[in-house]
Amino acid sequence: MSKKKKRDIPVFDQPIIETHCHLDFLKEQSIDITLEQARAHNIEHVVTIATQPDNLDTVLNIAEQHTNVFGTQGIHPHDAKYFDSQVEQKIKENLKHPKLLAVGEIGLDYFYGHSDTESQQQAFETQLQIAVDLDLPIVVHTRDADADTQSILANFANHLKQKGVIHSFTSSLELAEFCLEEGFSLGFNGISTFNKAENVREVMAATPLNRILLETDAPYLTPTPYRGVENAPKYLPFIAEKVAEVKGIDLEQVLTQCYENSVSVFNLKNA
Repeated sequence: MSKKKKRDIPVFDQPIIETHCHLDFLKEQSIDITLEQARAHNIEHVVTIATQPDNLDTVLNIAEQHTNVFGTQGIHPHDAKYFDSQVEQKIKENLKHPKLLAVGEIGLDYFYGHSDTESQQQAFETQLQIAVDLDLPIVVHTRDADADTQSILANFANHLKQKGVIHSFTSSLELAEFCLEEGFSLGFNGISTFNKAENVREVMAATPLNRILLETDAPYLTPTPYRGVENAPKYLPFIAEKVAEVKGIDLEQVLTQCYENSVSVFNLKNA
């Protein structure tokens, strides 16, 4: 029996911005090829995200080497145990670079427990303060930590003029509503296309279109129908289609508004 042919990746007239991926974690192909394919699918800008002490400079270097790539600086909750004053200083220093747009990926993750709860909370709070001090948006990861994420964000939200995004949103509708009320956007990726992700689609349906960002989280979470291969920014059109389907609106409207959202959240107007 022959294998069912995967549907071709759509190419839309309107540009798309990849708001969250990890170019330095790609294994199956080079960054140059990945970016070339992204451009072929009208992905205009790519934001590649820092997560750990040893890729802060890597993300900066990638952003410097590619005109349409921007980056962030931050320590993921998995690596919060490595966050110290030297790492804090490195983040602050690197964020002076004009191609580094946000503090992230920061937050809490109690599902895996790679770092203890106290270390995660301390790293989260310190990095939130960096965002406040530098007047930058944040990129937040939260998993199995809704109550503490909400509690900590509540202490900083009023001081964060730029707000930011809760990326790869898979948490409760209650947390979503809190984040939206506080001015944050929500990022959706390939999880929204998974059969069992009704909770994500419920939140997507409830999120105003002007607060949705499109992302892949590549090389992870490849959307249907390409699950099983390494993810890449070129698959973003499938996420845009899912938003249009879930919200029952025109795809063109999704593409136009999400592009504007991305420019606004990451201050890409002059990029």
